[in-house]
Amino acid sequence: MKRPVRVFKFGGASLKDADAIRNVADILKGYKEERLVIVVSAMGKTTNSLEEVAAAHAAQNGKAFDLLNEVKARHYQIMKELFEGPAEEVFASINDTFVEIEWVLDDEPHDNYDYMYDQIVSVGELVSSKIVGAFLNQVQLKTTWVDARDVILTDNIFREGWVQWPETQEKAARVVAPILENEGFVITQGFIGSTKENFTTTLGREGSDYTAAIFSFCLDAEDMTIWKDVPGVLTADPRKFDNVTKLDRLSYREAIEMTYYGAKVIHPKTIKPLQNKNIPLIVKSFINPKGDGTHISDEIEDNYPPMVAVEGDQALLQVSTRDFSFVAEHHIRELFNLIAELRIQVNMMQNSAISFSLCINDIDDKADQFAARIQREYKVMIDRGLELITVRHHDQAILENLRRGKIVMLEGRIKDTTVQMVVKDVPVMRRKAIPTV
Repeated sequence: MKRPVRVFKFGGASLKDADAIRNVADILKGYKEERLVIVVSAMGKTTNSLEEVAAAHAAQNGKAFDLLNEVKARHYQIMKELFEGPAEEVFASINDTFVEIEWVLDDEPHDNYDYMYDQIVSVGELVSSKIVGAFLNQVQLKTTWVDARDVILTDNIFREGWVQWPETQEKAARVVAPILENEGFVITQGFIGSTKENFTTTLGREGSDYTAAIFSFCLDAEDMTIWKDVPGVLTADPRKFDNVTKLDRLSYREAIEMTYYGAKVIHPKTIKPLQNKNIPLIVKSFINPKGDGTHISDEIEDNYPPMVAVEGDQALLQVSTRDFSFVAEHHIRELFNLIAELRIQVNMMQNSAISFSLCINDIDDKADQFAARIQREYKVMIDRGLELITVRHHDQAILENLRRGKIVMLEGRIKDTTVQMVVKDVPVMRRKAIPTV
């Protein structure tokens, strides 16, 4: 009987240094008999660093090569700590991969920043997967490296590539499945794909979870596991809230709701491919790998405690017509067409007779692009530096506590289960001391 395929995803925190990579190898030793696909992110904060390289090259401020050299030095140091004896082949492979960025930096900045971004930032995953794969082989865990760009086909929209599912399924069956018939693991990269013209694309920030779900779907995996630095899915971010609890089980629907509203433990696009084939998702801790984690499946759970997701870096756009007319159906159609064209993730929206408000992630220049494209016919006010707070299964005490010290810019309710608030901090007003004479 053929052994089932399993998919593991390890993020940047689990690969941040040599000790962390050794820990991942120790975890994988317990699964050496499995048909296992391992999806890895870039190491530590490498993606952030490569974003700085891309921005410096676009600005032509002379810093791009220096920033790149810092990234290279960190990776070379990790390799020196990991590899015993001669490792010229690994170092040569990593050097050749970084050269792909140097080629981009040797040219003038590309007119399409998103295209240039993808060619630079994608190298983080390529380097990470090559280092981890080589180390697994060194510790006698036979591992075959696969380029995700040979499997995941996307459209031609850079930084937010949309998967072409039939072609991707065919490629996974042709490229990956035969390797899994043999002994050993497959290791590949999260976050990246390729167009039909073989240009590298990325799947959206933090998209490695989604990559693992794509491989799980295409290979009919038995289950998928995301390895995190938390014991499972929690009721809130423990860095922001006290007394959070782990959820032992979660339905697909509840997981989709929470990830869409900003729960960081899972990428929002991850759940749907798994749900479509009823593939369980397990969230476990790489710090305590023997823990049970959280199991996400089609099992229905009716009773959940209050759950809070806080999404920072939000912008609130308030749109009104310049001719003082109502915001009518044809205006909404125009605005939605532009939202779709720019692939803006709208987290919350609301319209009245004279205005249309939308809250979006403010992590790139899409808010400004949107405003610039409609400025002739519409007035646009943009408030930045906001938070989107979503509370599922709320009670009044939690809502009052979350509103404390905040101005609520926009609020909405979905049935009786979900409250969303776009908020900004209120400076604490203190009475001035009156000088004595």
